[in-house]
Amino acid sequence: MTEKEKCQNGLLYDANFDPELLSERMMCKDLCLEYNQLKNSDIEKRKDLIKKIIKNSKENLIIEPNFWCDYGYNIELGENFYANHNLIILDCATVKFGDHVFIGPNCSFYTAGHPLDVEQRNAGLEYAHPINVGNNVWFGGNVVVLPGISIGNNSVIGAGSVVTKNIPDNVVAVGNPCMVVKNIKN
Repeated sequence: MTEKEKCQNGLLYDANFDPELLSERMMCKDLCLEYNQLKNSDIEKRKDLIKKIIKNSKENLIIEPNFWCDYGYNIELGENFYANHNLIILDCATVKFGDHVFIGPNCSFYTAGHPLDVEQRNAGLEYAHPINVGNNVWFGGNVVVLPGISIGNNSVIGAGSVVTKNIPDNVVAVGNPCMVVKNIKN
């Protein structure tokens, strides 16, 4: 089994020295750098390049620079996706966003994690678990979402939150660790 296959199956894998993964990350990060250096007025170039980075996206999307991801091909964006400046998506596993998702500045979505076992960690092994975000979700600024998290439809994640557990539909959740503080009535 290749390191990429191990990653896709949620197993420990070597992301640091595997030639295939290194090459794919380098290509993606070069495209991200190019994207981040475009002028804001280059709307068509920005749109074309972000769709080259993130092929699994609907039509209406805006990602303000700076934007960084690892591979791009593991990201899926729904319709009317908006992300403010400094979005980071470590997409070693799939990161799916539903329709009408709004992300404040300086938010990060991490599918990659590292083992607690020091020998495995020092060997450069990591794992990746998918992140799923429903429809109509709003993230305040400086939110961090950890590996394996699902966030339900119509929920709001307050600024500065660190999401360590799944968040249900129709709630406001805040804090470190992020916890539900209010139900939203529709």
